[in-house]
Amino acid sequence: MPIDPKVKTNWEKLQEKYNHPVDALGRPIDPKDQQTLRIWREEGIDQFIKK
Repeated sequence: MPIDPKVKTNWEKLQEKYNHPVDALGRPIDPKDQQTLRIWREEGIDQFIKK
């Protein structure tokens, strides 16, 4: 199920500020939370990680 485009845009902007995976609210994603990390990768948010 795709996420709402507004949520995705907000998530991308938040991710640009951090050098670790964050959720759509800006909180760090627990490495054990495989479901959120899978969505993070599938939606392409991982491309916006701060370098």
